[in-house]
Amino acid sequence: MNSNRYIRQTSLKDFGQKSQDLLLKSRVLVVGAGGLGIPVLQYLNAMGIGTLGIVEGDKVEITNLQRQVIYCEKDIGKSKLEVVLEQLKSQNSGTILIGHDTFLTRDNALAILADYDVIVDATDNFPTRYLINDACVILDKPFVYGALHGFEAQLSVFNYQQGPTYRCLFPMMPSKDEIPDCNINGVLGVIPGIVGSLQALEVVKIITRKEKVLSGLLLLYNGLDQSFLKVKFPLILENKKIKVLGNYYFDDECEITYSISVNEFHHLMESKVPIQLIDVRSKEEYEQNHLVNSMNIPIEQIETRKHELDFTNPIYIICQSGIRSKIAQQKLLKVNSKTVIYNILGGINQYNALHI
Repeated sequence: MNSNRYIRQTSLKDFGQKSQDLLLKSRVLVVGAGGLGIPVLQYLNAMGIGTLGIVEGDKVEITNLQRQVIYCEKDIGKSKLEVVLEQLKSQNSGTILIGHDTFLTRDNALAILADYDVIVDATDNFPTRYLINDACVILDKPFVYGALHGFEAQLSVFNYQQGPTYRCLFPMMPSKDEIPDCNINGVLGVIPGIVGSLQALEVVKIITRKEKVLSGLLLLYNGLDQSFLKVKFPLILENKKIKVLGNYYFDDECEITYSISVNEFHHLMESKVPIQLIDVRSKEEYEQNHLVNSMNIPIEQIETRKHELDFTNPIYIICQSGIRSKIAQQKLLKVNSKTVIYNILGGINQYNALHI
């Protein structure tokens, strides 16, 4: 290793070579290579983390490019993990990079997390976050949390040195109706970069044994007025007693009975076969951009307007990214469970990406 590579860190007071050696010996797992995960990975890789693990099973979409700045237009459709590993290797050839080409599940979480010292939650959904928390409690691993909502964000460190867990702050997983849809609320591209960088800093503080790690504190950030607020929360001992993973992280209702990829759906559209296509986005979204011969029924109206649908024929449902269409599918199946109802995976975003 070039001795000058990390000299700006080793010459830093209260850091030095001792802290650099701790980084080199550390093993960090980042779950998710999206808006939060990318800055975490890039900075930790540049700073000299010895081993970086990455859990990611998704592909690059055009809507990622606004905030996931490691990806380029030429990467659309490629495996995120493949692109990230290539970029990180060229950034720092000294890092041991381990790719986990999968999504985190109840079946693989404990086996994957067990090999790392610190876990970074860079996900964007509640089931995976609660899964990470419970696995970290069982394995006694600290994890660094970041979450985004519009111009705002949250940051904390859980399960650190017997400190509070995620469930001490948020005891129960919210219902699907309580979960904000980022396709409606959105996120400003720079906010994940700010929060991901702060997550990377907490990782470094944990590894190098610095004081004032954000354990027992929830940091609230507002990008509009550049304000930071810290909120204290206590340890609830009951939340440290988790011994086995539950079977409730990914609700059975979220499983798609019938689904169709945008590629398959595109071929169906080209065949000119008449289909019943329902767009469950808002009226405003629909007017800006929609597929021909589609009917707009916003998701909040899907049950009250069910009489407009022909339940004797297959129904295809589309939204912006596939989230709202999943929910609409379940609502309609409760109305008529015998109807074949397809959720179009990836929604308008991936369908449009086919034509770039």
